[in-house]
Amino acid sequence: MATSASQTLRTPFLRNPSSSLSLSSKHPLAFSLPSRRRLAAPRLVVVLSAARLDAKPTVLVAEKLGEAGLDLLKEFANVDCSYNLSPEELCTKISLCDALIVRSGTKVSREVFESSGGRLKVVGRAGVGIDNVDLGAATEFGCLVVNAPTANTVAAAEHGIALLTAMARNVAQADASVKAGKWQRNKYVGVSLVGKTLAVMGFGKVGSEVARRAKGLGMHVIAHDPYAPADRARAIGVELVSFDEALATADFISLHMPLTAATNKVLNDETFAKMKKGVRIVNVARGGVIDEDALVKALDSGIVAQAALDVFTVEPPPQGNKLVLHERVTATPHLGASTMEAQEGVAIEIAEAVVGALKGELAATAVNAPMVPAEVLAELKPYVELAEKLGRLAVQLVAGGSGVKNVKVSYASARAPDDLDTRLLRAMITKGLIEPISSVFVNLVNADFTAKQRGLRITEERTILDGSPESPLDSIQVQIANVESKFASAISESGEIKVEGRVKDGIPHLTRVGSFEVDVSLEGSIILCRQVDQPGMIGLIGSILGEENVNVSFMSCGRIAPRKQAVMAIGVDDQPSKQSLKRIGDVPAVEEFVFLKL
Repeated sequence: MATSASQTLRTPFLRNPSSSLSLSSKHPLAFSLPSRRRLAAPRLVVVLSAARLDAKPTVLVAEKLGEAGLDLLKEFANVDCSYNLSPEELCTKISLCDALIVRSGTKVSREVFESSGGRLKVVGRAGVGIDNVDLGAATEFGCLVVNAPTANTVAAAEHGIALLTAMARNVAQADASVKAGKWQRNKYVGVSLVGKTLAVMGFGKVGSEVARRAKGLGMHVIAHDPYAPADRARAIGVELVSFDEALATADFISLHMPLTAATNKVLNDETFAKMKKGVRIVNVARGGVIDEDALVKALDSGIVAQAALDVFTVEPPPQGNKLVLHERVTATPHLGASTMEAQEGVAIEIAEAVVGALKGELAATAVNAPMVPAEVLAELKPYVELAEKLGRLAVQLVAGGSGVKNVKVSYASARAPDDLDTRLLRAMITKGLIEPISSVFVNLVNADFTAKQRGLRITEERTILDGSPESPLDSIQVQIANVESKFASAISESGEIKVEGRVKDGIPHLTRVGSFEVDVSLEGSIILCRQVDQPGMIGLIGSILGEENVNVSFMSCGRIAPRKQAVMAIGVDDQPSKQSLKRIGDVPAVEEFVFLKL
């Protein structure tokens, strides 16, 4: 017997956060998730020390920050502006500071957190990237890390348009020529933007602002972004298309995607070969999304007519860099955020986030997880892993350019609703859905905010089971509605992509894909095959993988009926080559297959 209650959960992360949080508390931002017999509302864990209750906190600003941000900080805290500190000097100073603000030039290492003696409560990164902050150490030492992800949006978009127009009209090259005493009007004939197709790769905040401005220049704008809501794109007059269609039809390509494992060198020899000959490329995102050696070859061959680059794989690029010196490349030294207005905006945004954190508030721009009680984590740990991997599997099954908008998560449990807090599980599903194609770090603090920012609506449903409540959950199911799938068999009878999993002996397992029951451990990666149910299929697929020394960890088949259709789920420890995957696809009985990375 099971009953079901469906609702959209909008539980706040903190209820009545303290505004007089002790500055001497070792973990001022820690709070507890409810364990099995607690109420569901979160609580702050606060250690008060009367000796410091009236003292102002100290904020160390280690790199130049705009005056507006400094003024905000000075209203609340003692501010120490000490620039160009050596690592040793930073470690010496940090034990006297409650907060630290840096840009990209200061490395906030584990040694910094160790040297703080537990006093450092928040690190603010004035900008988007947090590569220079040891997030693991920050979380371990109870320190919140916040960044300033929105203030640079307009500045970056304007610089992208500036590079687009300068490239089209050879502004930089012509300027250098005139200053060298030449007058080469015929050499620097440009191309018009009106009527040309611009492909915006990554339709987030910056990409959508670039699209608006390009439309004003008379360009036809298309975009590729798995998460961009189609209605938002239509409102701007932008058509969402597949990655390959964007490459094949664009006259200009403007990159606005984050640097992740999925986007690293996404423009390479293979993808350049799919582009229209004479395409022009602008990059104000991250240098690593382009294989720079491949771009040089594409420029030399004429596949790429010109490139305008503000970012590079190594910054600054080494002397004699072939790409920088190429005559058809316009290069700037990472100026996307370098306007007076943007710098002031970043200063204000990070100052507000740091002050809020010092007051005990949980910032929406937090990029690391708060502390969770050990007993709760111990019980939920395998389900947390299951939740994230189901999110990763589900989003990789999505095809087409419509974008992921509606996700339903179903939990089957014998526990009462107020006896199981699912915020952490929902956050990890959100993390699995978003992180593979985003630079955002998703956690308990920012999961709902991040989903909302991307137009992603997640509803939760609980099915209450009869039986012992000793185990927190029986199963988790993730459904994505109104999308196409790369693997048609993942579509359920009701039309959604559906994946379901359970924890068995402490290990997450995939137990359902669409309407097919399977049983495969969620370790390594997975190949899903739909094939005619006939003898020898398991051995044949296994042999193809074995010939390439790809180890198969698990293999499971689910079928409709004997000798009809079946879905085979194969767990592999290594990624098969394209040739091996092609051989699997060429097996006559295989009707479709997909490789999914976990």
